[in-house]
Amino acid sequence: MERRLAAIVAADMVGFSRQMQSDETGTLEKLKRVMAEIVDPTISHNRGRIFKTMGDGFLAEFASAIDALNAAVQIQNAINEENLKLTPPQRCLFRIGINIGDIIVDENGDLFGDGVNIAARLEPLASSGGIVVSDALRAQLWNKVGVDFQPLGRQQLKNIIEGIDVFLVIDKESTAVITSFKDAEGEEIREKPGLAILPFDNMSADAEQEYLGDGITEDLIASIANVEQISVVSRNSSFALKGRSVSAADIRAELGAEYFVTGSLRRAGNKIRVTAQLTNAETDTQIWSARYDRELEDLFEVQDEITLTIATELQVELTDGEQAKLRYTTTNNIPAWMAFTRGVSHFRNVSAESYRHARQNFEEALTADPTSAQIHAMLACTHAIEGRFSWTGDQDASLDLAKDIAEKALLIDSENADAWGALGYRHMCRSELDHIQTGC
Repeated sequence: MERRLAAIVAADMVGFSRQMQSDETGTLEKLKRVMAEIVDPTISHNRGRIFKTMGDGFLAEFASAIDALNAAVQIQNAINEENLKLTPPQRCLFRIGINIGDIIVDENGDLFGDGVNIAARLEPLASSGGIVVSDALRAQLWNKVGVDFQPLGRQQLKNIIEGIDVFLVIDKESTAVITSFKDAEGEEIREKPGLAILPFDNMSADAEQEYLGDGITEDLIASIANVEQISVVSRNSSFALKGRSVSAADIRAELGAEYFVTGSLRRAGNKIRVTAQLTNAETDTQIWSARYDRELEDLFEVQDEITLTIATELQVELTDGEQAKLRYTTTNNIPAWMAFTRGVSHFRNVSAESYRHARQNFEEALTADPTSAQIHAMLACTHAIEGRFSWTGDQDASLDLAKDIAEKALLIDSENADAWGALGYRHMCRSELDHIQTGC
């Protein structure tokens, strides 16, 4: 196999998975436009080539360390200039890592070796819109380029045996390598911090208590989602990491989160112990941690304290309206919340048996708190899906129950999304398209 020395640029779009969940078509069009109009011509102009694309990122090879860095800075400059014209949801941000080293070239022109691997592992360490480089590459550039190198210390990269000295690139002549933008008047526009809340671990001896940890996680996600200044990773994306051993770099790379919350719950009788930690995903440093030893009926207060502390630590000033909505008000009744949370855990597993259990749990929760719109809504969703698959033996009865219960939910909360979803599902099953189009 052919071997040679090469400078490798590894780049990845920030928050791609999160943006895809909210707007698949728009996100893909944005990425394709940036690649076609900025990335591809800039790399070619600097005598490089892209040898691999990975959906939302790419790997490029350069014969010169100077060409590699110039291309990276020019790409970030051009993207930043483009972003100044756009609203935050329309913007595209990349992280870039650069390394130089020995590589292996296979017969298809693909590249392998530590030269490539280190660049790929460096990339998640960059800030949004930033560039980081290895010491090996910096040594090739000393006094040859118009940038400064800010040391980030020795980093232990995943699957790389030896630690690597890493440097942040600071462009002295432009504002390309930044983590915020300025508007037309020069006022700084602060990007929303991206936050992931990972599933809380069940530390109880009883595996059945796992739903409590999941319930706390879901409530925290839903409540913090009400804070306009924080971008929260969705429940589905966060729970995809459940049961996996992941590093801060993994969380940042997979979820696009700048910060993440981890925690655990232990229950013994009517006593609970909840722990929570907030970590900076970029530096892998813990910002805040706390332990709460309380009675079970104090669980909501614990959730409120965790939520408020997270907002404070992320330097977010809450409006009066946001403070009022900070708790995810499924119910204020502990027995109802526990039954509801157990029902949600069954609802996630799509089968006739799981949905039978979910329905029973939601009915139990509704008995404890008949005023909760969300409990009504989830019970309606369960009836709708059971009707869709004829799991109860009487499709019409299940679909009619879904409609009746969803309407009760909407009388309590006219904007409840799950209640509207249950109605839409019911009308879809009945082929009542006019109802779906008019929203009634």
